[in-house]
Amino acid sequence: MNNLIKYGINPFFTAQALRYPELSTARVISQYKDLYKIATSEGECMAEVSGKFRFQSRMLSDFPVVGDFIMYEDRGNNAGSVQIHNVLSRQSKFERKAVGNNNQTQVIAANIDIVFICMSLNNDCNLSRLERYLSTAWNSGGIPVVILTKSDLCDDLSTVLSEVSTIAAGVDILLTSSYDEESYNKLLSYLKKGVTASFIGSSGVGKSTLINCLADEELLTTSYIRNDDKGRHTTTRRELLVLPNGGIVIDTPGMRELGIESVDLSRSFADIEALIQECKFNDCTHDGEPGCAVRKAIECGELDIRRLNNYRKLQKEARYAGLNSKQIEVEKCNQMFSKVGGMKKVRKLQRQRKDYY
Repeated sequence: MNNLIKYGINPFFTAQALRYPELSTARVISQYKDLYKIATSEGECMAEVSGKFRFQSRMLSDFPVVGDFIMYEDRGNNAGSVQIHNVLSRQSKFERKAVGNNNQTQVIAANIDIVFICMSLNNDCNLSRLERYLSTAWNSGGIPVVILTKSDLCDDLSTVLSEVSTIAAGVDILLTSSYDEESYNKLLSYLKKGVTASFIGSSGVGKSTLINCLADEELLTTSYIRNDDKGRHTTTRRELLVLPNGGIVIDTPGMRELGIESVDLSRSFADIEALIQECKFNDCTHDGEPGCAVRKAIECGELDIRRLNNYRKLQKEARYAGLNSKQIEVEKCNQMFSKVGGMKKVRKLQRQRKDYY
């Protein structure tokens, strides 16, 4: 059990494990297609899901992912002898719509306490992108912390910090620079022993560099970043790593892994949603109706029009997430004709008009 404490086990999981006295507990630390590398109370080994588990699992989200605590059985020294029989309930998770599977959710990583959102302060520091990351982080169940990397490239740091603070209200913001190794030590106060953190952000913003600095060794391969905040991302597999100070990190591929359906707009756009509640009409579109609190805030300079537009964009993307092309067209038509009762009402009027003539 001492080794599992090192890998972040806590009473939430040990209480669940008591339901399976005939099995042992482990944590998934890496995945290779259908094989899983797990950390047990005695060390590390490879495992696979049992035939019964595979037969009974109805959804992709039922299968183990990096960060999961699982129950396994070791039947001997032969290949395939270590079998996973159960996945314990998750405290938090990153998820997305599974490609090619209707209405199926795929979990990317699980049981993350802190979500480090990395954004590079180069020429393309993008606030709308940061809002998207924050929405994803809040939805995961972890606590977001913003890390602004390459701060030495920013010409007006105070202005950027002010803008970021506005959209990341209540979230800690850290500055790092490759020219200041001490700046990386700020992260260690969050990565206490047994605490699991995940690094998300666009490819090439410095996630692997941060992890390597925290580990004081080259654990992950790094690559360059372009001025448009897009780099060649060399991390293609999620992996759980234990740092020298006892903290745990999960490195994940770029944000393309996480769909817009995995966002919580109520937390990242709490200011806009609070204003919406003050609008005179419940169905206010914020496009000129009288008594619109959102438009009033924009006119008074209390709300940035860019932020409202991004909120609408993410809302629309979330509404279309997981739909096929035909379903998207139906949804667009319903939205277009919402003021006259939706697409069904329009079709009814068309039939009545046809019958009349």
